[in-house]
Amino acid sequence: MVKENPTIHLFYCSNSMTGDEAQTLQERFGGVLKTLSLPCSGKTTTPYLLKAFETGADGVAICSCLPAECHNLEGSLRAAKRAEAVNEMMNEAGLGRGRVLMIAKEQGQIQKVIDELDQFRTRLGAESSRERVVA
Repeated sequence: MVKENPTIHLFYCSNSMTGDEAQTLQERFGGVLKTLSLPCSGKTTTPYLLKAFETGADGVAICSCLPAECHNLEGSLRAAKRAEAVNEMMNEAGLGRGRVLMIAKEQGQIQKVIDELDQFRTRLGAESSRERVVA
């Protein structure tokens, strides 16, 4: 079943995003965005990402620090590699690439996250529309 409003699960580094910024995102996107704070984006594991899809996410986003500003040395790089691995798994399973989005955020740049999530939801919705036409 294809959803009219694609849902996104957002894993975010508590060093890159404040609780107030996460609340701003919740208010902006409402019920189509589920957020989960992590001590570091590098704590995002492949099973976490896959579980998000199993529980109904149409897309998954990971918000990390900029690689040069990561508080845990390579956390954002680890997260990016895991995101790419899950994108590849989704492609191999026939579900298409591009369902995992990495967002590297500078402190205070919540508008960048909002813009990227808006574009991501639009892209996920367009892909759902194509699936309906093909089916």
